[in-house]
This record gives sequence, structure tokens and C-alpha cells, in this order.
Amino acid sequence: MNVKGLLARTAPLTVLLVLVIAPSASAMNDGRGLYGATNDKVVTDAGFILIIFFPTFIFLMSRLQAHLEKRKEARKAATKAQLGNSFLRGGW
Repeated sequence: MNVKGLLARTAPLTVLLVLVIAPSASAMNDGRGLYGATNDKVVTDAGFILIIFFPTFIFLMSRLQAHLEKRKEARKAATKAQLGNSFLRGGW
């Protein structure tokens, strides 16, 4: 079975399924969603949560990146110190 034949059979069924399910999905719970009825306080609180979350997330990820960069530089310095100057050791 080729891909075009499979797509030609499943695409109309998928569209039909979406058209059948969509009205019942919007009618559930009077359109209030999972949280329930929202008012100005709920929306404002959600906005404040976002305002607090994003700068905090950016700060924490920046600290993590700085810590990882510090570890990387320390590892590079340790490798360089361990190898030393190879031209001073002599040998073939």
C-alpha cells in the first residue's frame, strides 16, 4: 500500500471525525473550560503569575548557564595544566 492511497482514505475520515466531535467539545460545561467561570480577578492574577514567572525563569536559567560555563572553563584549565607544555618535556 502506498502513502498516497493511505492518505486519500484517512484524510476524509479525519476531517469527518473533527467535524463531528467539535460541536460537542464546545458545548461541554457551557463553554467555561476546565477552570470554571473567569472574572477580572482571575485574569489579573494569571497575568501577575506570568509577570513573576518569566523573569524568574530567565534569571534561574542564566545562573545555571553561568555555573555550567564556569565548570567548562575549569575543566579546560585542568586539562591544559595536566598536559603542560609538551615542547618542554622532550622526547621524540
